Amino acid sequence: MKSKLLLVFLFSFTLLVTAQNKVIDSLTIQLKNTKSDIVKAKTLNAIADEYKTSNAKLMLEYAKKALLLSKKIGFKIEEGNAYHHIGNANIILGNYAIALDNFSKEQAVFENEMPIGSDQKINEIKDGLARAYGSIGFVFMEQSNYAKALEYFFKAQKIYEQTKNNKKLLIAYNNIGVTYKSQGEYFKALVYYEKCLSIQEKLNDKNIGITTSNIGLVYYNLKNLVKAMEYFDKSNVFFKKYPDTRGLAELNYNIGLYYKEKKIIDKAIEFNNKALIGFTSIGNKFGVANAYASLGALFLEQKKYDKALEFTNKGLDLAKEIKSMGKIYAFEKTLSEIYEKQGNTYEALKHYKLYSVAKDSVANAETVKNTIRAEMNFEFDRKEMLQKEQEAKREIVFREQAKSNKIKIIFSVLLALFASGIAFLVYNRTQLKKTLTLEKELAIYEQKALHLQMNPHFIFNCLGSISSFIVKNSTDAAIKYLAKFSKLMRLTLEYSKESLIPIDKEIEGLQNYLELEQLRFNNSFQFKINKCKEIEDDVALPPLLLQPFVENAIIHGINPKVNTGLITLDFYIQNNSLICIITDNGMGINQSKAMKENLVSMHKSMALDITKKRLQMVEDSTDQEARVTIEEIEEKGEIKGTKVTVVLPLQYLSVI
Repeated sequence: MKSKLLLVFLFSFTLLVTAQNKVIDSLTIQLKNTKSDIVKAKTLNAIADEYKTSNAKLMLEYAKKALLLSKKIGFKIEEGNAYHHIGNANIILGNYAIALDNFSKEQAVFENEMPIGSDQKINEIKDGLARAYGSIGFVFMEQSNYAKALEYFFKAQKIYEQTKNNKKLLIAYNNIGVTYKSQGEYFKALVYYEKCLSIQEKLNDKNIGITTSNIGLVYYNLKNLVKAMEYFDKSNVFFKKYPDTRGLAELNYNIGLYYKEKKIIDKAIEFNNKALIGFTSIGNKFGVANAYASLGALFLEQKKYDKALEFTNKGLDLAKEIKSMGKIYAFEKTLSEIYEKQGNTYEALKHYKLYSVAKDSVANAETVKNTIRAEMNFEFDRKEMLQKEQEAKREIVFREQAKSNKIKIIFSVLLALFASGIAFLVYNRTQLKKTLTLEKELAIYEQKALHLQMNPHFIFNCLGSISSFIVKNSTDAAIKYLAKFSKLMRLTLEYSKESLIPIDKEIEGLQNYLELEQLRFNNSFQFKINKCKEIEDDVALPPLLLQPFVENAIIHGINPKVNTGLITLDFYIQNNSLICIITDNGMGINQSKAMKENLVSMHKSMALDITKKRLQMVEDSTDQEARVTIEEIEEKGEIKGTKVTVVLPLQYLSVI
């Protein structure tokens, strides 16, 4: 029966190894054929992972290659994975300090990568960080530093809960359960084993048999043997569904403990033999040694001393092979007890002395181990503190960069707003300039329109004068009058399209007009035109602006008088303005209005209204004063004439 079971387990293990070899062969071919360094780094890590159950040295070799390549190409995730595999390989090889150092490096890599990438990549990084925490916790658990182990297991648990990675979360729960069980806190261990079991039932996880076996062992330690056997039976069912040689061997060992507690020694021996076969099939020498120790103790209890000696000596030889001083001194103690029961005091004393030596060695080894553990913990704490300082510095730098970026953004926004404001002001100024230009041009055109209104009015008056002159005078006088009129028309038409004309041309036009009117009225008035020397030749004013006032001076001032009249035109500059004064020695404006109420009044009003509008347009376009005042000249209570004062902006003709 034992031989058949051994063959079954060996066959299962052979299938597992064969399947693993196929995967490794496939990955090796992929590694040779790919030209991508990214794929190579991933493949090297995948090969290292495949060797974790069979060859720790090859696992370490491939992981180191993956690390070098990942660092070379800056592939941080695979760099972290490589550190993880190097750490696992060193755990298998018993180099816990080296393993812890690599897991810490794995932690640092993933912590530095945390803010980078998409949500999917961040979850991958978080899971890598949680895995590093879990591995660090495992090293501390193996070193019996349970407080530190729990600290890191809880960190891993928190991240897996955030990323909802249930497969990894159940591992975290299981590790926390194992840690609590190792401390003898069985109820706490039970809570986390049951959390683990709940997830495994939902996922149909193949490791569910191991968890139910652990729960059964907790109930065994709590002396609840009924519950213990209930979960051992469940575990047995799961191992049939999901074969696991090591897990089944541990279950059989646990059931052996149950039957030993129940004092059913034959059953205890039966299940320890099953455990022995399982551990032997997978080469688990520690498991085999435990099975030998349990069988030796059971046969001793049955007083089957030969069997007890057989299994205890086998266990002692194996303990010496694996250099486990703890097991050596346990086996030496059992041998001393067996020989004592047989009455062989020599052998009993001999093995008791060997037990004492081994016990002292274990104590010394434990002291050394504690020293190494303390050094390892100190070194880890030192690195952790340095890492936290670096992390704090990175956080400060990150915050400062964020603050700097924020300031840059604000400054950029303000600069953009300032630039927009400047652009808006320039645009607004341009538009305003265009508007002002248009308004100025409009004013000029309006002035021209008003000027063009003056032309028909002026021509109409002149034609009336010609008609009257021809009727009253001879043909020669009429021809002379028409010649002067023709000259005046040429001057008027020449400047009718201009907004400004030289002051000398305006004076020339006024002089021609006054000469015509002298002929018309038989030299009944004289005129003088005075221009001060300060007025330069390029001083300009709107054409025909003064003619209506001169016309009024003749019609309303001079003509009604019997005596010869006098009209004076004075031009001078005062306060940056051109002053034009028209005076006559007639009857005065008020008496003239009273005498000529109808036609002449309407005629006058029309000319003056147009002129006032023209003056308003000049003022609007130049932003300078342009006005006219009309007043009577009075001496000792007697009216001596009329004075018209026209104030114009001092303007000059543009020279191109």
